[in-house]
Amino acid sequence: MQFRSLFASLALLSAVVASPVADLNVNVARADKQGSYIVHGLGDRKQEILKAGGNTRDIAIAMLETNNMTTDYKFGDGKSGDGTNYGVFKQNWFILRHSASEFQGLSVDEVKKGIVLNHDLAKDIKARHDGENKYGYEKWFSGHRNGETGLNHPGTDDIKAYMSAIKWIQQQLESDKKFLTDDTRFFVQVVAI
Repeated sequence: MQFRSLFASLALLSAVVASPVADLNVNVARADKQGSYIVHGLGDRKQEILKAGGNTRDIAIAMLETNNMTTDYKFGDGKSGDGTNYGVFKQNWFILRHSASEFQGLSVDEVKKGIVLNHDLAKDIKARHDGENKYGYEKWFSGHRNGETGLNHPGTDDIKAYMSAIKWIQQQLESDKKFLTDDTRFFVQVVAI
């Protein structure tokens, strides 16, 4: 009987050791379609966001949008025109030029002016806050998630799922102050658009 137990333990250990791991620096603790893992250096980035005028909602949005809460993604997030995304929040050009004080009144053709948000975290945060202040919580999220269509048709199931994901991440961040300084990244799987 002890040999069976020993054999089972060795088999389990072999399976764990042989499991493919894409990044040995990542520690996954998954629960269905949401969870957390470690991204080295993320605690410093959280502090940078807070020091630049951000809050836990800002961290949650940035955390959902990119793994490391930076702007090292493809220019515009592979989108163009009013759909072009900028900054750690990946705000689209439409919502930026209709709500952020720095961009209000600019045209679709002036889209490249948004690149400043990829390099100036304080301006990025201010632009997001400008948008939420202008439109309110739900409508800003609707426009952020789905541009002009989202503003005109807020509260779709997709937008509600996105908002729910942000809310869950924000709740995790606020559940223990250590999550504002450590390297934990919370995630929720949402459909990319």
